[in-house]
Amino acid sequence: MVARQIQFLSGALLYYGLVLPLSYLPLWLLYRLSGLLYFLFCTLLPYRKKVIDQNLQSAFPNATIDQRNQIRKDFYRYFSDLLVESVKNLTISKKQLLQRMQLENPEILEEIKALNKPILLVAGHYNNWEWLITAQALWFKQPCFGIGMPLSQPFWDHKLTQRRSRFGLKVVHANTYQSAFEATNPVVLVLADQAPSSATNCLWLPFLGQQSAVIFGPEYMANKYDCAVIYATVSNSKRGYYKVQLEVLVKDSKQLQYQELSQLHVQKLEQTILQKPGNWLWSHKRWKHKQPENWPQLSAALQQKFETTFSKHA
Repeated sequence: MVARQIQFLSGALLYYGLVLPLSYLPLWLLYRLSGLLYFLFCTLLPYRKKVIDQNLQSAFPNATIDQRNQIRKDFYRYFSDLLVESVKNLTISKKQLLQRMQLENPEILEEIKALNKPILLVAGHYNNWEWLITAQALWFKQPCFGIGMPLSQPFWDHKLTQRRSRFGLKVVHANTYQSAFEATNPVVLVLADQAPSSATNCLWLPFLGQQSAVIFGPEYMANKYDCAVIYATVSNSKRGYYKVQLEVLVKDSKQLQYQELSQLHVQKLEQTILQKPGNWLWSHKRWKHKQPENWPQLSAALQQKFETTFSKHA
């Protein structure tokens, strides 16, 4: 009990004493802080360098050392900006957010609404996903949700959920995601590029040149709730300004065979990353799992369960 109180107080002190005041600073000044962070990451405090280098080696085995080092440097610059932009996200105004996170093809919104069904909006941890989360409800007229994992620090989990939700988004945790689909034709955002919790209860698909464990949640939800699936590409036009392009991947998920939807999403994400590889979250332990030796048998069992659940036939 005492430990939880101390944890809560330390989180509140950090939030109210440092992070929230910083968020009120203009971005041009926060980018000065980003420059300092970038210098530290490249010199004295090489943030998760071992993980980053292992990931780059796995994804780009044929690249030279200099080429991979350049991607790591590009990542550090991007990540430094992402940190200060995430701080700014706590207090950024609606007007400024819409200026800096622009929907490039707003005409698609009426097409999406006319589908008259739940929408699964899939994206990855690429460019500024925090601003994407916060801006989502400013574009869609339907009820908007974002699925995420609860943070281990309860105070920060509460505060970040509160700030992300201030323009209309509702955040639901992965273990209670069903509540999002109780709304009428919701738009549910999933950042679907994280490593699964298990090497067996997932899919193994080609991604960035290697067999990679892929979470099955989006495909399962799309079939369970009869969703159309929209892919969001976030491109960086200039520092602090992003463009979002929405693309209908699938109008009727139930018409697709097992794994087909996940393959579509993974292929789109890979194309996005390769356009500017430094702007993806390379510090995440993306390939921490190894494909099980008995994967063919496991895969067959998972496919049978999926097809039985959703009355599909290979």
